[in-house]
Amino acid sequence: MTGPTSLSPARTGAAMAVASMLCVQLGLAVSVGLIDDIGSSGAAWLRLFWAGILLLVIVRPRLALYTREALLAGTALGVVTAGVTLLFMEAVARLPLGTASALEFLGPLTVAVVRSRGSGRAWAGLAAAGVVCLTQPWSGHADPAGVACALGAAVCWAAYILLTQRVGDAVSGLGGLAISMPVAGLVATLVAGPGVVDHLTPELLAYGLGLAILLPVVPFTLELLALRRLTTGAFGTLMALEPAFALVIGFLALSQVPNGLAVAGIALVVTAGIGAERSGARAEDPADGLPRTRVEVQP
Repeated sequence: MTGPTSLSPARTGAAMAVASMLCVQLGLAVSVGLIDDIGSSGAAWLRLFWAGILLLVIVRPRLALYTREALLAGTALGVVTAGVTLLFMEAVARLPLGTASALEFLGPLTVAVVRSRGSGRAWAGLAAAGVVCLTQPWSGHADPAGVACALGAAVCWAAYILLTQRVGDAVSGLGGLAISMPVAGLVATLVAGPGVVDHLTPELLAYGLGLAILLPVVPFTLELLALRRLTTGAFGTLMALEPAFALVIGFLALSQVPNGLAVAGIALVVTAGIGAERSGARAEDPADGLPRTRVEVQP
């Protein structure tokens, strides 16, 4: 039972999502330097490669304890995780971090519009206006290939949200990530690994290991936990904060200066995020306070 001073599921889930977004944007800013050494796809591959190994070592999943549905969902999640990571890194190599993140946000925004009801759709509409202010598509300065990669990442991110919630509902703890991340690492290895291996050094491997903890291990774990407490619509709208964080991190870490309209976009998406946080809790299961029945998978 929730006590008078404890956080509601929506607030707890929102806090996890915000922490995840900060980790993602910091990790992306740090990854920009890695792009110069091994390319955008190589930077994405190195993070996913280490993340898959880390989750296998930490969780040590026993496949016999997973249901067929959980394994299929976890595998599908791994494929779209590789897709969103590889495509977004290609976008970041061609676009400002804030612009790429705003375009990628169209995926969660679509989830929010489709799945939200009542006021949830209003928050999604407000977030959409913020994204337009951030991207400013009428300026015509965006690289077409970068835009295409960011939109591809948006599609993968929408699927990622839906699959992450399904996996989180089906498997306890980090059991779902212990399936999806190794799959993502394998897919990324097949796509990008062969062109990168010859350029690796011990220093780059160590750098990639540390970066994998910041992105994706910590944020993906937080997102899985958040989606156990939030509806997909609320989570998708809350992700409106990501372009705002990207704009700030891009300014502080990469000297990418936003204009006044972009700042107005930040205000709109922050407002939409607050609205989603206040109205987005999933219905609770009275047995444990969480909204599902899970297969318990212990490491």
